[in-house]
Amino acid sequence: MNHTDSPARKRRRFRLGRWLRSGLILYGLLCLGCAALQRKMIYHPPHLTPAQNEAYARQAGLERWRNAEGQPIGFKRPAPLQPAAGSVLVVYGNGGCAVGCSRYADAVQQAAAWDVYILEYPGYADRPGSPSEKSLFAAADEAIRHVPTNAPLYLIGESLGTGVACYLAGTYPDRIAGMILFAPYNCLTDVAQYHMPVLPVRWLLADTFPAADYLNHFHGRVGILVAGQDRVVPEKFGRRLYASYAGPKQLWEFPPDNHWSVTERSPEFWRQAVTFIQTPAN
Repeated sequence: MNHTDSPARKRRRFRLGRWLRSGLILYGLLCLGCAALQRKMIYHPPHLTPAQNEAYARQAGLERWRNAEGQPIGFKRPAPLQPAAGSVLVVYGNGGCAVGCSRYADAVQQAAAWDVYILEYPGYADRPGSPSEKSLFAAADEAIRHVPTNAPLYLIGESLGTGVACYLAGTYPDRIAGMILFAPYNCLTDVAQYHMPVLPVRWLLADTFPAADYLNHFHGRVGILVAGQDRVVPEKFGRRLYASYAGPKQLWEFPPDNHWSVTERSPEFWRQAVTFIQTPAN
């Protein structure tokens, strides 16, 4: 007897088809939801009132950094000894803000007579706007126009900010003398795909921060720090960025460190890092 088209088999095929259609609909809704909410998933800006921001800045020895129109674009701390031997622009990681980067100013100014500038991202702390790849890059463009040009300019990038630093280095290769990158990545798309392996991230992600592509246009010194226990930006993505860069470079590896502790470096490290990026590239 042929059971191919028996009522029981037809019911099973019907139920299977219904489950498959339901699964595809749910998967599609998941993709649409992630696409619609992606910037809320990527950016986690802290919010401060201007009074709070000013108070924290005073405690950290920072002063407002303003553009030509008088609008605040971050904070700065001049070198104790003037004229400064250089300037450094800090672009921080996600969840941070400019006043929280005073530790970089402390560390750098113990190692070099540099003026320190810290960019505030749109939508972070008390700066108006909304964060996106486009708005962060535009803020970085504005910032670099407001750093004096009478001394070498270096970059310090952290996590999300390493994509901004690579954008600046690739866009203004003759302006940037060198940079140090903490927990960097080759492309934000790859990091997002790692965290959401079941989604077609490459089709959904609007803000990709293709750091390696930008870095291809830079020829200065690049120092990269990776942490073996980094679960936010696993070290393999920093290694990919390092491997893709053809210019003078140095890799510092810290197997016991995580995404946050990798930025907590000793004064000796900062002396080595400053010496490295100050050395003229051949």
